Amino acid sequence: MLFGSILATVFLMLPPGQASADSGSHEQLRLWPNGLPPGARPVPAERAAELKTQSNSEWIRYVDDPTLTVYPPQRHQANGTAVIVCPGGGYNGLAWRKEGLEIAEWLNTLGITAFVLKYRVPRRDPERPWFEPLQDAQRAIRYVRAHAARWQLRPDRIGILGFSAGGHLAAMASMHWQRPTYPAQDELDRHSARPDFTILVYAAYLGAKDDPRRLSRLVRVTPRTPPTFMVVTWDDKLRGLHAGLLLAEYKKAGVPAECHVFAYGGHGYALRPSPHPVAATWPKLCAAWLREMGLIPVGASPAR
Repeated sequence: MLFGSILATVFLMLPPGQASADSGSHEQLRLWPNGLPPGARPVPAERAAELKTQSNSEWIRYVDDPTLTVYPPQRHQANGTAVIVCPGGGYNGLAWRKEGLEIAEWLNTLGITAFVLKYRVPRRDPERPWFEPLQDAQRAIRYVRAHAARWQLRPDRIGILGFSAGGHLAAMASMHWQRPTYPAQDELDRHSARPDFTILVYAAYLGAKDDPRRLSRLVRVTPRTPPTFMVVTWDDKLRGLHAGLLLAEYKKAGVPAECHVFAYGGHGYALRPSPHPVAATWPKLCAAWLREMGLIPVGASPAR
């Protein structure tokens, strides 16, 4: 058993560990001490400039300086649990507001400190589009764990949540936390990159490329894989099937997992109004799971 108002985000190029201090903004922390880890692939300058012009408050099309945006709950509600939020976007962009900032606000209503991960997009490696984002996710988990005392967090209650491609990234971070994806940069990298729990919402890319009715070879559940909560709909391509197959892998490994496969709802709904009321219940089900796992107090009541 584990223990248990969207404000304007300021996009600043800050040294590691420093943050904007304006009362009307959220801290934004740079992940890497030297810009990026060794071997990072750049996006051609002309393409990068084009993508920057396409970014807005809803969608971010280009990231070359990964950050964590910190959303702390009200002090009297904080319960010591943290979640790193990975927005989706096909590894080609980030649904920044819908699957990032709005999710952070919801987590705050549960007393959870949220960290929205702005990982590198678009795809640098066509064969492994998840690899550089996984570097960012591993670094983010280590960063939060290393600085847990700063936000009064429990270092054994740091989870990861992702949507669509961000769900795939959360799954990779949960299943490959022992895999070194970059050489240690500083003392921070002495900390474990293992999430303590995982939440996957309509996670993408879990099927094998050569046979989409099987799981990808990258999907490897072991007894050390974190407990996981999954949400998907049956009409979202084959993702309902993949969630069922993945649940079976958790059972084989003896890892607690919960999976909700709704009949209708499609893809990309997050917390926004949906014509499918059953799928829209996932936040309450997720909050119940968090309580069941001892990650939030029994009295914590979600705003949605």
